[in-house]
Amino acid sequence: MKKFIIEEEFWNLFPDAKIGVIVCHGIDNKIKKTDRYKEIISKAEKKALDHIQNPDFSKNTVIKSWRDAFKKFKTKKGARSSIEALLKRVSNENHINTINPLVDIYNSVSLKYAFPCGGEDMDTFSGDIRLTRAVGDEDFVTLGSDKVSPPYQGEIIYKDDKGAICRCWNWRESVRTMLTENTTNAFLCLELIDEDRFEEFKEGLKYLGNTIQENLGGDLTIEILDINHYKINID
Repeated sequence: MKKFIIEEEFWNLFPDAKIGVIVCHGIDNKIKKTDRYKEIISKAEKKALDHIQNPDFSKNTVIKSWRDAFKKFKTKKGARSSIEALLKRVSNENHINTINPLVDIYNSVSLKYAFPCGGEDMDTFSGDIRLTRAVGDEDFVTLGSDKVSPPYQGEIIYKDDKGAICRCWNWRESVRTMLTENTTNAFLCLELIDEDRFEEFKEGLKYLGNTIQENLGGDLTIEILDINHYKINID
């Protein structure tokens, strides 16, 4: 049985972090009604503006907290959290494109609640999934590239037995495990580093689960992992 395990190397850096996990089985991720997801994203973009009130973008609380987090481990130059990338686009009045239903849903939740959120096709996983520090030789190819770009030693990554799944914690995902229209079993994470936002985090995780269930069906399980509850079965 496959597990998701958050290892001690991660907790040594981020002892107060929380990782919300949604495991989806039997969803229908086929693209059918694109207008529905355009509307979901559009509404979320408007809500995202509440999180970037300071005209000095880097001083907004969400941006600053994740930049501070990224300073605690070695990262690729210019790497930023996924939520910063989304909020930056919104602040520049660049709309978020639709991709496929599940990605559109998690992007909308990420924007609405201002937490990094990502997802992978669970059927592509090899062995257990770990959130840990990289050895530095993990295989990794990201979308839009055919070049292997392994993480730095000590970088925070999600990984399985075949290599890195997501680099710099939530910066870039592997093309090997990405969600597609054909995904029926998915693994999603919502990530918290600011303890003061725990209630918002729980609300966002619940909303994410409900939105997936309402639109894509399937069977879902939801867990919040922390330093005392650091591994779960995902099969």
